[in-house]
Amino acid sequence: MTGKETAAPYRRERARSAEDTNELVGPPVLEQGFKVKALRDVRNDGTYPGRPVGDFLIREGDVGYVISIGTYLQMYYIYAVDFYEKRVVVGMRARELQVMDAHCNDPQ
Repeated sequence: MTGKETAAPYRRERARSAEDTNELVGPPVLEQGFKVKALRDVRNDGTYPGRPVGDFLIREGDVGYVISIGTYLQMYYIYAVDFYEKRVVVGMRARELQVMDAHCNDPQ
């Protein structure tokens, strides 16, 4: 690498944009217990303790379970997803997740 070349910084999405609508006017899209798949990589933005900033927490395609539902900026639902194989719990938005099994915790 020459002096002018640097490693590409990871992209950080803005929390809010003018096109976003308030998700809290309706019910959450996901429920506790849903089995979901990550639709994108997630890196540590400095808010995940014990891991370096920029470190991959999960990768696209990793599977986890919704363990709780919260809100952010009084506008968005945030789903705490336990990616058990990675031993990581990450807060994600519904648009970043794909439901794999909505009935995995229903009684048989």
